[in-house]
Amino acid sequence: MIIEAPASASLVLAPNVVHLDPAPAVFTAMKDGWARQQSARFLREETIGSRLRLMDRVAGFTGLYPWQWTPAEGEAFIAALRSGATPIQLSTARTYEVTISLFVEYLRDPRYGWAQVCLDRFGEAPQVVFHEGNSVIHTADYEGDPRRRPLTYDEVQALFDAADARPKRVRGQGRKGTLTALHDAATLKTIYAYGTRRTESSKLDLVDLRRNRKAPQFGRYGMMTVRYGKSAGGAPPRRRTVLTIPEMDWIVDVLGEWVGEIRPHFSPGSHPALWVTERVGRLSPRSINEAFFVARQDAGLDEHLDLHCLRHSYVTHLTEFGYPARFVQEQVGHSHAATTAIYMGVSDEYRNTLLEGSLKRRLGDDWDLG
Repeated sequence: MIIEAPASASLVLAPNVVHLDPAPAVFTAMKDGWARQQSARFLREETIGSRLRLMDRVAGFTGLYPWQWTPAEGEAFIAALRSGATPIQLSTARTYEVTISLFVEYLRDPRYGWAQVCLDRFGEAPQVVFHEGNSVIHTADYEGDPRRRPLTYDEVQALFDAADARPKRVRGQGRKGTLTALHDAATLKTIYAYGTRRTESSKLDLVDLRRNRKAPQFGRYGMMTVRYGKSAGGAPPRRRTVLTIPEMDWIVDVLGEWVGEIRPHFSPGSHPALWVTERVGRLSPRSINEAFFVARQDAGLDEHLDLHCLRHSYVTHLTEFGYPARFVQEQVGHSHAATTAIYMGVSDEYRNTLLEGSLKRRLGDDWDLG
């Protein structure tokens, strides 16, 4: 016996209603039902919304409804996205294919009854759109843009110098925005010093800055609690504690100046956010992105570098400082060591240092690389 699921067609479609144009109504009901199904899995509203918008894009591109989609329509949709002015990346194409497949799988599941509704009303039923023969195969651990990479130490310094110079330049031009420029500089430095993601950084509160009794010299900035780490599969946000490391001890002065001297000028009152705006709101991930882009442009750095490259830099530089792989993995909150390894882009100097140490252990002091 087939049990009627909460997101089934009979529960989503309005009973005893005759639509003059039933196709759009059924498509809307399908999306509503799928949204309920995903919500029951505790997926985020943003994730559900982006998936529904993708279904609208496919329908708009093909001019067809889901029960009319075929592999040919799916292939044409992906091909068009690959050939535009800004072609999508391989990983994006795979994400789109998987998302469309999940929607079609929901429609074909007999527990929801959509296939029978489509047959009864339109004489057609949803069919598989992407299969093994026409979908992107995952063959590599990392398929991102190879131009995205860790920043060198000199590039990090140039970025921060540009961010530090901006408040004075804004003030000298008689424009508003000096305070904003000051918090942009402090935010970028903190992201690098703790290897946080943009959303994690946006959601930091003052209470997330804590003392580390093992490192009392850092005062109240000995560690940072990240409570809104990246989640997956509907799971709640992952929590982790990032320790302040000696090589990044300069961040103590940066945070001390921000919390004690600059932030009060925003008149935040009881607002809990670490990073507040001039309108006394929480700094958004988008604003953090824009702060990086402005500093990158002012510093004359590669346009393909983005905010996430600071996180790659953090992983790489901790490795070059000599921290064990497990420690680095815990600091950035990766579930798997392989993910942390992808972030690494250690310098030739670092690798030569390792080689030098290995040769000394094997050959003694009488070796010569030069």
